[in-house]
Order: sequence, then structure tokens, then C-alpha cells
Amino acid sequence: MNNNILNDDEKYHKNGFFVPILGIIGVGLIGGSFALSLRNKNRVGKVIGVGRNNDSLINAKNLGIIDVISSLEEVSNIANMIVISTPVSYFSSLFKKILPTLNDSVIITDVGSTKVEVIKQARLILGKKISQFIPAHPMAGSDESGPQAANAELFQNRKVIITPLEDNLPSDINYIKNAWNICGANVLKMLPKEHDDVMAAVSHIPHLLSSIYMSCITKSENVDLLLSIAGSGFKDFTRIAGSSSEMWSDIFLSNKSAVLSYMNSIQLTISDFIKLIENNDINKLRFLLNQSSDKRRNWHKD
Repeated sequence: MNNNILNDDEKYHKNGFFVPILGIIGVGLIGGSFALSLRNKNRVGKVIGVGRNNDSLINAKNLGIIDVISSLEEVSNIANMIVISTPVSYFSSLFKKILPTLNDSVIITDVGSTKVEVIKQARLILGKKISQFIPAHPMAGSDESGPQAANAELFQNRKVIITPLEDNLPSDINYIKNAWNICGANVLKMLPKEHDDVMAAVSHIPHLLSSIYMSCITKSENVDLLLSIAGSGFKDFTRIAGSSSEMWSDIFLSNKSAVLSYMNSIQLTISDFIKLIENNDINKLRFLLNQSSDKRRNWHKD
């Protein structure tokens, strides 16, 4: 019997939430920050790191983010909580690899930016053990990546969305909620499709537009001149274009339906603005610009 496995009552330490053994699959910015945050608050015992890049894992260990480097098989056998923090395209493979040794008490969660496709794959592969998987998505990030970018305060006052399944135990859902609360986050619950639609609008599309614009600039014949003159507005707009191409290409394809729907809408709006400029329709142009400006200035004032 695995002595590290907790029953429902034991999942709550006498002095509050505590994770005896935490497994992080993909010890980068998000996974590393989660581990650091719990560690700084003395809410975790041992942290096990698993990943594809051994040099990155060694770096994470040297930085004090993880205690040991191990395998998927071991972490799925002994951990009390597993956080999957890899590009979403790897999830299916990971679920298949951890299933044979997955202990009956471990709670699995993730930090992926899409949910419908991830849950579909998890249900297909994990079978009855789908009840142990509680999807989550922290609304926090950076244009930097890797364990060296991990920050214990990354989730402070940030939103984390969880999309619980009907198969999940209420105590397990609370366990994940408490973990994020301890990291300083405000936890919201959403349905998976609602999550993906919202994320397409406020996260995925902004990243895609930033990348598209940066791609357009870099194709210009005078790109060096443009970049040498570009100021703070350009820097602000293109900052997120510097994010991980592997992660974001996976996100766009995983949330294809919602992303394409919003891109089609944006394409129509761009066409409308092109016509206004071509026709010198300054009144309508100012009206739409003022409308956008007012919405942006009043954002968060309610």
C-alpha cells in the first residue's frame, strides 16, 4: 500500500491545506510558479519534477523549485497531486503514460488554456479515473518561459478558472480550489465550452493578432528601420508575440472552432474599417474609435 495516499479527510492538514508530495509535469513558468508559491507558504512537502528537458529540470532543482527529478511512472504512483503544465498537444500521451501506475487517490489538474478537447481526451483515455482529473486554467503568464521565470507571486490576485466534471468529488474540487487560493488566486468555475469561448475572445485572439502583426512587420523590406523607430505603443502591442510558439500553436488548434469564429468576425470588422478609410467617412470612423476608446477607458471602473 502507498503510504503517501490520502483519504478524503486526510487531504486537509491539521493546520490547513497541505500537499505531502506534489508532482509537476513540465516545470516551466506556470508549473514552477505553482510549486514555489506553495513552498513559500509551507503548504507542500516534497516536489517532484518531470519533463522532457533534463537540463531544464536540473535548473529547476538548482533554483529550489523541485526537490527531485523523476519519471512519469513514479510520480503517478506516489504523488498526492499532479499538475500537468505542458503544451496541450502532449496531454493525450501523458494520460496514456501515467494511467497504468496512477494511484487511486492522486488528484490530477492542469494549467492548459483550452478545456473541451483536453477533457474529451482525458475521458477517453483515463476511463473511470476521469474522476481524479479536475481541469484548471490560471489567468497569469509572462513573455518569459522556463523555470528561471518562475515567480512565487505570479498568481497573486489573478483569476484561476476551474471547469469541474460531474465525475469529480466535491472534496477534490475544494482541494484544487484551496491550492489556488493559497497561491493568492481568485477561483472561478465555468463550463468547459464557456471557458474556451471566453478564452478565445480575451486571450487566444489577442495573442494571435499580436503575432500576425509582428509577422507582417518582419516581412517588410525596411524592417530594421521600423524596429529601430518603434516606440512604446508598438512594444505594448507586440509583447505577447514573444511567447512560446509551441504552446500557442497548440492552443490555436485545440480551440480551433472558437478561434476561427472570432477571427472571422474580426476580418469583417477590419473590412468595415477599410471601407470607412477608403471613403473618407470621418464621422463614422470617429464614432467607432470613440466607442472603442470609451469601452477601454471604463474597463474595470465598474
